[in-house]
Amino acid sequence: MTYLVALAFLAILTSLAAALFFMMRGNKPQDPTQPSQRMARALALRVAFSILLFVCILVSWQLGWISPSGALQVQ
Repeated sequence: MTYLVALAFLAILTSLAAALFFMMRGNKPQDPTQPSQRMARALALRVAFSILLFVCILVSWQLGWISPSGALQVQ
């Protein structure tokens, strides 16, 4: 499970870096007001990876593969 979470975080950061790259690269001079389609696709992919990670953590918790450590218990 640790490897899956690490891989998901790596995918999220990679798609975020790709969106930054496409944003900094800019658009064609013909239409500078339109947002880059590649940037929007990379950001949508980042959101999808984040949701997938959240669902995987919830399913793993329900199946008993992971358990809370109690480090954040409120007295």
